[in-house]
Amino acid sequence: MKYDFTELIDRHGKDAMAVDAVGKLPGFAPSKPKEGFDTIPMWVADMNFPTAKSIQEAIIKRAQHPLFGYFQPSDAYYQAIIDWHKKRKGVSGLTKEDIGYENGVLGGVVSALKVFAAPSDKVLLHSPTYMGFTNAVLSNGYQIIHSPLIKDENGTWRMDYEDMDKKIKKNQIHVAIFCNPHNPTGRVWTKEEITNAMEVYERNNVWIVSDEIWSDLMMNDHHYTPTQLVSEWAKEHTAAFYAPSKTFNLAGLIGSYSVIYNKPIRERIQSVGKKTVYNSMNVFSEHALIGAYSDEGNNWLNQLLPVLSQNVNLAYDYVTKHFDGVSTFKTEGTYMMFLDCTDWLKKHGKTQKELLQRGWDYGIGWQDGGLFQGPTSIRLNLASPTSRIEDAFKRMDKYAFNAEW
Repeated sequence: MKYDFTELIDRHGKDAMAVDAVGKLPGFAPSKPKEGFDTIPMWVADMNFPTAKSIQEAIIKRAQHPLFGYFQPSDAYYQAIIDWHKKRKGVSGLTKEDIGYENGVLGGVVSALKVFAAPSDKVLLHSPTYMGFTNAVLSNGYQIIHSPLIKDENGTWRMDYEDMDKKIKKNQIHVAIFCNPHNPTGRVWTKEEITNAMEVYERNNVWIVSDEIWSDLMMNDHHYTPTQLVSEWAKEHTAAFYAPSKTFNLAGLIGSYSVIYNKPIRERIQSVGKKTVYNSMNVFSEHALIGAYSDEGNNWLNQLLPVLSQNVNLAYDYVTKHFDGVSTFKTEGTYMMFLDCTDWLKKHGKTQKELLQRGWDYGIGWQDGGLFQGPTSIRLNLASPTSRIEDAFKRMDKYAFNAEW
C-alpha cells in the first residue's frame, strides 16, 4: 500500500497533547501564539502522520468481537516481536521467554533500577538527558550522576569513556541508564562505541538499563546495533526496553516490552513490575503491536523513513546556512533535533526564556532544552509533513533568529 505523508491532519479534539495542551501546561508546553498564527507542534515526541493501516485493521477486527475480559498475550504477539527483531534489528535466537511486558519504557527502567540499586544509590546517565529518565530516577529515590557527552571537531556527539570510568569509581555506581539511539541528541551509537562503553561498565561491575525505543527510526540509512549484541557480557548484563509507540505513533495505546536474556535478572525485574499491580497489557495494545510488526507495518516504515530523513536534512541545512550562532548535530536516529543556541544568545543579549517565548508567539512549538540538561538548547520534533517543517523554519528565520526584536 502507498501512504501519503504530506496530508495535514487536524488533531484538535482528538486526544492529542501536542496540540490540545498548548497554553495549558506552563513550563512544559508552548504558550498560545499570537492571533493569526497556529502552533506547529514540535515539542511532544509523537508524529503528525497517520499510522499503518494494518494497525487500524487489527484493532477494528478485535473490536468487532464484543467481549473484552481478562486475557493472556497470545503466541502471535510474541512471534511478532521475535520476527520484527530478526527482520529490522538483525537479532537471532530471541525467544518468547526472553520477552517481558511493561506499560511503558520508563516503568521498565524503574523496575530494573529497583532490582539493580538500593534507595538513594547513584545512577550514571549521559547528558544531555531525556527528561523522562530524570523524573523517573529522582522521583523513585535515586541520585543522578551525569557523564556529559562531548562534541568532536565535526560536531558529532561522543561518549567520554574516561569520564564515565572516573564518575563510576568515584561514586561507587553499579547501574547505568543507556539510551540507544540517544534522545535528545539523535546520535546512533556505532558497534565500536557501544562495545567501548560496555567495557567500561564491565570493568566496574555496572548493570545496564538500555532504552532502545527509537531503534527503528534510522535517518539517512544509519545502522542501529542492539546493545545486547556487542558482547556476551553485554547480553547477560543489560535489560533492554522497546515499544512500537515511537515507530508507529501508538503512545496513547500504552504498551512496551523488555528483552532480558539473563533469566534470574529477567524474573526479578518482571516480578517488580507485576507487584505494582497497574502493569497489565491492554487487549487493543496487543493487537496494535501485531498489526505494527507485520509486513504492512514494515512497508509503512520503509516509506516513512525517507520522509523523516528529508526533514532532518532540510532542518540541518537551514540551521547551518541561515542561523548564525546556532549549531546542531545532524540527527542520525530518532526524529528529534537538538539546537545549541549558546552563541546566538550571547551575541544578541537574549535569554533562553526570551527566545523560547519569541518562537511560541509565532506558533513555533519548540521545547526548552533545559528540561534535558541543555540550558541554552532547544529540542525540535521533525515528524510532521515536510511542508510544516519548512513553515516552521521560515518562521524561525523571520520572527526569531534573524528578526529585529
